[in-house]
Amino acid sequence: MKIIVGLGNFGDDYAYTFHNMGFLAVECLADRLSVKISKKQCDALVGETNVDGEKVVIAQPLTYMNLSGNAVKKLLDYYKATPKDLLVIYDDIDLEKASTRKRAKGSSGTHNGMRHIIATIKTEEFARLRIGVGRPPMGMPLADFVLSTIPKADRPAFVEAFEKTADDAELFIKGKLF
Repeated sequence: MKIIVGLGNFGDDYAYTFHNMGFLAVECLADRLSVKISKKQCDALVGETNVDGEKVVIAQPLTYMNLSGNAVKKLLDYYKATPKDLLVIYDDIDLEKASTRKRAKGSSGTHNGMRHIIATIKTEEFARLRIGVGRPPMGMPLADFVLSTIPKADRPAFVEAFEKTADDAELFIKGKLF
């Protein structure tokens, strides 16, 4: 059992914002695995498949970013999974735009969605993939920046980041990432 959760905010207003890196990355993974993320369950949109005999759940929380832990906890409980079965994909302002980083565990850093997940499931012991969005321009509030639309000129680099993240997620599913 593997649960892959991409963090973001649902709705058309947020679809192509920096804060939706997780949603966009799991959509890339779902496309590869021919999975529709469409079933409403556990405060999330969910798609299910099997990869080499391993059940895989791909989810996008419907709780908004700062309450992501509610959906993650419900998913873990519903599927009788443990945090070691969990991979969370999200944006990171502390990484260069379109760069990626993987960690087997760790703190939330500056990310409120991750902070809520850790507080709700009561552990930092779960895998995560981060996609860098960089820092806001001078004088721009952080919330305005992460909720701003990804400039068209930056999109090709982010598509590459989503592909790399999907590669790493597939390795996680197969037990070959950490």
